[in-house]
Amino acid sequence: MSPLTTLIIILGLAGLGYLLGRRRAVALVAGDTRQLHSRPAYHGWLVALLAALPPLALLVLGGLARPLIPGATHGAGALLAPAAALLALAGVGVGLARISPGFRARNAVERVIGLLLILCSLIAIATTLGIVLSLVFESASFFRLYPWHEFLFGTEWTPRFGGGSKLGMLPLLWGTLYISFIALLVAVPIGLFAAIYMSEYASRRVRAVAKPAIEVLAGIPTIVYGLFALVTVGPLIRDWLAQPLGLGDSGASVATAGLVMGIMLIPFVSSLSDDIINAVPQSLRDGALGLGSTPSETIRHVVIPAALPGIVGAVLLAASRAIGETMIVVLGAGAMARISGNPFEAMTTITVKIVGQLTGDNDFNSPETLVAFALGLTLFVMTLGLNVLALYIVRKYREQYE
Repeated sequence: MSPLTTLIIILGLAGLGYLLGRRRAVALVAGDTRQLHSRPAYHGWLVALLAALPPLALLVLGGLARPLIPGATHGAGALLAPAAALLALAGVGVGLARISPGFRARNAVERVIGLLLILCSLIAIATTLGIVLSLVFESASFFRLYPWHEFLFGTEWTPRFGGGSKLGMLPLLWGTLYISFIALLVAVPIGLFAAIYMSEYASRRVRAVAKPAIEVLAGIPTIVYGLFALVTVGPLIRDWLAQPLGLGDSGASVATAGLVMGIMLIPFVSSLSDDIINAVPQSLRDGALGLGSTPSETIRHVVIPAALPGIVGAVLLAASRAIGETMIVVLGAGAMARISGNPFEAMTTITVKIVGQLTGDNDFNSPETLVAFALGLTLFVMTLGLNVLALYIVRKYREQYE
């Protein structure tokens, strides 16, 4: 029995249990539902939940446990599906047996739904914890094979799977920060000014057209942006800036990737900033205008300071998106790990090298492969630091307007 067939059977039994439970509740009071403590629908939902949740939990736990049990065979796993179907059938029977006029079905259903909500929250927390622990443990394995100080402070990145690798992180970190800085330099001013225009100056007709048009940029796949950088932006920057200035002759460069990435980040900044600026109370604007401020002075001295915590959050989101981008960097900036201040030279980022080190049939006991987890942990620490900094700024400025 395939997993899909088992799932269909379980859901079918749950639906049948809902109908039977509702019908049984009505039949017990001869159609006078006023004698029931709970509405018939609650009795039906309770039977459906008893029929669906235990077998689904059995399937999930069984699937997770099979790789951990030594000697587990496919035949033993095949017994899981019939057991889940029988458990669903038993749940229908138990649910129908519990139905009575005085049974508090609504309270029972609400308790079950509350437990499901708590479980969803715990799953999110457990997933985050699992990600962090996997990075930490694999990074610890890497640092047992490679000196941590050479990784953190090394300036040369030359991995060789045959041995003698130089796995210094600084060239990758420099490329990541350099490209992200250029991207934010493009996205933040344009996105913020676009948000100010749409929220404070644009008419409803213009706003109805401009905002969706800007948000279309967020729906374009990053590989398309990468091709745009490779085919269009890179040659333009090379032919019109890099070569005439004598700073480079390659279309793949930091400036190319940063410019295209900045275009991609514009809707992240503009859309969120627009919503945040619109959430500023109109009374603040009216008070400033009533005191003789011009519209531009009102925006500079009242609206933007009031919306600053949210704008910082929008910029943080854009920064995190820039740090984690891969495809645009691969096609637009190249794969050269170096430390240079020339924006017209090819460089690379941490994410690109993570993909490169984990691509192919590599030995997971070698430092050349495990270094990907150390790089991932570095990215995690960077984004965590950005979140802490943004939280500090938000709390500091929010106190002035509470």
